[in-house]
Amino acid sequence: MYKVMLVDDDYPVLELLAEAIPWSELGLTLAGAYENGSAALEAAERDMPDILVTDIGMPKMDGLELIRRAKERSPSLRVAILSCHGEFEYAKRAMTLQVQDYLLKDTLDPDDLTPVLARLVASLDEERRLRLEQRRLRHMVDRSREAMREKWVQSAAQQPPLRTETWVDELESFGLPATGRIVLPVVGALDDLRSARGRFVSDDVLRFAVTNVIDEVTGSVDAVAFPYSSREWIVLHAFRPTLAVNGYDEARKVLERVQDALRRTLKLSMSFLVGELCEPNEKLKTGMRSLLNGAGQRFYMRPGDIASLRPVRYGDGDVFAHYDEAIEAFRECVMKRDSERLTRNAAAWAERIREAAYRPEAVKDWALKLLLDIRLKHQALHAFRGGARSADSLHKDVAEIGSLLELRDWLTGHLLAAADAVKEGGARTQRAEVLEAFEYVALRLDQRIGLEEVAEHLHLNASYFSRLFKKETGETFIEYVIRTKMERAKELLDQTSHPVVKISELLGYDNQSYFIKLFRGVTGMTPVDYRNRGAGERANGAAKEEAR
Repeated sequence: MYKVMLVDDDYPVLELLAEAIPWSELGLTLAGAYENGSAALEAAERDMPDILVTDIGMPKMDGLELIRRAKERSPSLRVAILSCHGEFEYAKRAMTLQVQDYLLKDTLDPDDLTPVLARLVASLDEERRLRLEQRRLRHMVDRSREAMREKWVQSAAQQPPLRTETWVDELESFGLPATGRIVLPVVGALDDLRSARGRFVSDDVLRFAVTNVIDEVTGSVDAVAFPYSSREWIVLHAFRPTLAVNGYDEARKVLERVQDALRRTLKLSMSFLVGELCEPNEKLKTGMRSLLNGAGQRFYMRPGDIASLRPVRYGDGDVFAHYDEAIEAFRECVMKRDSERLTRNAAAWAERIREAAYRPEAVKDWALKLLLDIRLKHQALHAFRGGARSADSLHKDVAEIGSLLELRDWLTGHLLAAADAVKEGGARTQRAEVLEAFEYVALRLDQRIGLEEVAEHLHLNASYFSRLFKKETGETFIEYVIRTKMERAKELLDQTSHPVVKISELLGYDNQSYFIKLFRGVTGMTPVDYRNRGAGERANGAAKEEAR
């Protein structure tokens, strides 16, 4: 509903209009009635109305001044003047302020204002419709432009080379000045595609959002971003061939701005591989292909790195030579449900792998085999419900992982889920559906989790699953999700220095106040009080140890 503000120093008039106008029938709500322009403007600055009905002659601030100042803040504001003044001069001044209607109070009947308000509502409706239509058309144009860029860059990188003139023409059609320029190709890759996908409706939406952010940054320089895949973007920077400007330094500044914008707006991290300056011809095609084939170098890059493309030298060792040592260590952590030690082990193994520089595909196979073997062991303990479907899903996950740290976090998450499943499964239920629900939650603590989505995942009726879960565990599914997340919150408060707002985000809560309320409901204290209590206990323990 649209909001209306009434302003008149004649209080009986305000009272009459407030009671006589059928506001809700007109699709309106009365936001407030004020006896002078100054009070009305103060209220409008807090909550701007859509329609203003005002007198002209009032103390403190007259109606024309109120209209002028309110229009400065909201140019689309609709205005109807209600006044005892019938002189032409007032009407002329009102027209310069784009007032829609001018009514005389001397002869006013409330019924006369109703059609005026109806016209203003229709005007607002039409403006809103046009605004939505323009937004839809802009969206379609942006999507079409993005699709054209994606199709072009994929063809340019994969198909036979184009003639130089064709390269230049096509690059300039996308807004990159290429005539008489040299071009620096760069490939950007999202650091954690799996996590990013969990926060967007689809790959298409994710790609569109990232492209828009990059476009906002590169729009002020001679650079254009081309989406290549769900994870990768090719960014081409154009420079004049002069020694006065270091193209690599200039490009790095732009890439750092892109990284900052992605972190601020989408909470995403992107790493970049930078190629070599070249002319916009076959050399550019070769440069782009070399960057796209640089997955081996990207695998060992850290999140947010910006590195020049270089040949990768892998170590001579075999990662599977250490397999038995690793699986025993991880299996013990899972069986003892020691999540802290498990996390440390995963980090330590990731560093050992980085130092040895094993081939990425071998490392992925090693991690996948380790996880599947542990899952097979736990299947016998009824901690997991195994099956080809879940194994296929794991294979797909590993194939899409782009970095060692992403692989480490993926393996850690699944093994922590295994530890939680051992703990929950052994103590509370033997029903496979409930056990799989435990696993589903453990793997998605950073996301919003609802009853219906889990029931759909299990191919069960939501009502039936809700009753089954309550019967088997003694608590509702939502209570279990909240309790599990709050247990993880306590671990993060104890083991990290993350602020409460960061922990709230890590557990899938956009509203920090809501997270604090849930935490207090489970623990009886706020997150800050919990962390301070822990610090106090550690300090007391250290003091006692020192006293001994």
